[in-house]
Amino acid sequence: MTFTPAELLAVMGSRQLRDDTTVFAGVGVPLLAAALAQQRHAPNLTMVIEGGIIGPRIKPGKLPISTNEMRAGHRATMLPGITDTFLFAQRGFLDYGFMGGAQIDQYGNVNTTVVGPDYARPKVRLPGTGGANDIASLCREVIILTFHEKRRFVPRVDFVTSPAWLQGDDSRARAGLYFGGVSKVVTTLGVFGFHPENRRMRVEALHPGVTLDQVREQTGFPMLVADRVETTAPPVADELEILRATDPERRFLA
Repeated sequence: MTFTPAELLAVMGSRQLRDDTTVFAGVGVPLLAAALAQQRHAPNLTMVIEGGIIGPRIKPGKLPISTNEMRAGHRATMLPGITDTFLFAQRGFLDYGFMGGAQIDQYGNVNTTVVGPDYARPKVRLPGTGGANDIASLCREVIILTFHEKRRFVPRVDFVTSPAWLQGDDSRARAGLYFGGVSKVVTTLGVFGFHPENRRMRVEALHPGVTLDQVREQTGFPMLVADRVETTAPPVADELEILRATDPERRFLA
């Protein structure tokens, strides 16, 4: 069975979500992953969308391309203001945050602001934080979904848009972020976690056919390796069918 890297990423992301939980999901692959989980194994998963939408059921073939699009509110239980969405996170109501990013470093910090050492004159100026800093700071657990490329996985991000474990060890708590943090990084090569003490990223599972050497080649820093590295199960037919029905125009699955 063939599938695209984006389909693989969405499937593996969806498997991280449990029933009877809440997830703050952005548009694109994170929303596809949440919708897949809700339709397949987590029917009581409550999605929260930044534009101010609580508990939608994404309609097949009508995948929203913006957090402010009304298709994102299909069968939603609440349509509060956008500020209320982040207040729910501040009050500890959101279990998961789903994020992407242009750069991620060995401590899980994410950059969506600038690429290059000079903030005033960067090589690339990116869209910025949006709600990403709030998600990374306030959700109980953050999962990053990203394509695995060496240019994305850098020793230290050029700008910390969204904090994870900062400089490692207990630096997140010392910065006043007493809970949360990035728990998993799901990529097109595998699933990565963080050492419980020094908080450096480590390999925990590889997708079928992927080797540790491939991960090392596509990572700009030395990656730790867990004592036991699992092999993920490849996407199955019904997972791909649900995904493709949700995004039949393949805006995000190509």
